[in-house]
Amino acid sequence: MFNSIHEECGVFGIYSPDDTNVAMQTYMGLYALQHRGQESCGIVVNDSGVFSYHKDIGLVHEVFNKDRLTALGEGNIAIGHVRYSTTGNSNRSNAQPLVVRHVKGPLAIAHNGNLTNAYELRTEYELKGAIFHSTNDTEVISYAITEQRLVCSSIEEAVEKSMAKIKGAYSLVVMSPQKLIAARDPIGFRPLSIGKLGNAYVVASETCAFDSIGAEFVRDIRPGEIVIIDENGLRSIETHITPKPKLCVFEYVYFARPDSVIEGSSVHKARLKAGEYLWKEHPVDADVVIGVPDSGLDAALGFSNASGIPYGVGFIKNRYVGRTFIQPNQTERTNSVKIKLNVVRETVRGKRVVLIDDSIVRGTTSRRIVNLIREAGAKEIHVRISCPPFTNPCFFGTDIDSKENLIACRMSIPEICREIGADTLGYLSVEAVNSLTDNDACDFCDGCFTGEYPAPVPKEIPKDKFEFKIKKK
Repeated sequence: MFNSIHEECGVFGIYSPDDTNVAMQTYMGLYALQHRGQESCGIVVNDSGVFSYHKDIGLVHEVFNKDRLTALGEGNIAIGHVRYSTTGNSNRSNAQPLVVRHVKGPLAIAHNGNLTNAYELRTEYELKGAIFHSTNDTEVISYAITEQRLVCSSIEEAVEKSMAKIKGAYSLVVMSPQKLIAARDPIGFRPLSIGKLGNAYVVASETCAFDSIGAEFVRDIRPGEIVIIDENGLRSIETHITPKPKLCVFEYVYFARPDSVIEGSSVHKARLKAGEYLWKEHPVDADVVIGVPDSGLDAALGFSNASGIPYGVGFIKNRYVGRTFIQPNQTERTNSVKIKLNVVRETVRGKRVVLIDDSIVRGTTSRRIVNLIREAGAKEIHVRISCPPFTNPCFFGTDIDSKENLIACRMSIPEICREIGADTLGYLSVEAVNSLTDNDACDFCDGCFTGEYPAPVPKEIPKDKFEFKIKKK
């Protein structure tokens, strides 16, 4: 949970026919998407073509207060972003949305995903004289769009032309002086949906953001679709559309909030089903089932329902420990899990415990959590993981950038079991994880489990590929 897989970010956008407090609505939407990124956030408000923005390192409630939101003013279009870095380090210059000013006017952009050809494109633009102010690949996308905007008659045409050049995973919100544009890559790696709030249209990474402002879900944006929202309403460009998305399956396992609906399927229901499949594939005699907060809880309930083993509250999560929690030395780092997560001893003492978690990445946090349960008096600990072992890097917006850091690339499942101190260990199968939803509206990308990707991938994409190391003299 605390040494776990992270996803890059969440995006939000709103277009209202009338000037209104779009900054506050964007703030509330980002608050609902906070789970998708806790490093930085930002909001840009468009008031008759004048862009006002604020962004910084920190959580949504840390970066924005009433005065900050008031200073953004009223307008009729706004976009927002929460970020966890997969490309580009964590600093203010990498916070989004990005605001670009060029000869045809201002442009703001926010991005969820990861480009597979960002390095090549950035090198191309730098050789043409481009100067980059950040180290994330979203700025590469902004150059691709503005390059086309200089020769295209509209911003939507520029986005459409740039999509032929950028490769990889991207769900975008783009704001021009008159329009809000949303676009999704032709593979459909990352989710993006449309909602409606009165006469206003809203786009967001997850439907939970619509719920937070009282908006009604309309539909998912199709893979390759470009949606344009302006004074004439909503329309689409369909030149890049593909029939069926290959959504990152980890959206259902971990990334998305349980109350979201993605591609017509409830995330909560998918996680319940993951727990049911875990019971079928790895049954065990036990006294109680517990889940690691937060994404392990639904799967634990599903395991309990299928097995008849009682579900118990095994952990209390300290929700007031943020990213800035101080860990001055190795001892404190080792013990930090005790600050963030505490065992309910009455639930596990003297019992055979089934522990459900969403993944094992490096194994260190799993070992600490198992030790906590053992110290609380558990008689047996049977670990069940609601996804298959990670054996391959992700190139599409998840920070799995090297096999060296993945415990499943170094050890067999029995060896991992011994390493984390469990009595037994079972992972969900690839077949089961691909059957978590009830509809056939989408397929899944499961390359991090199988090594088979739905799009060409580079040999590697280091997280800091755009960082320059400056030597002090």
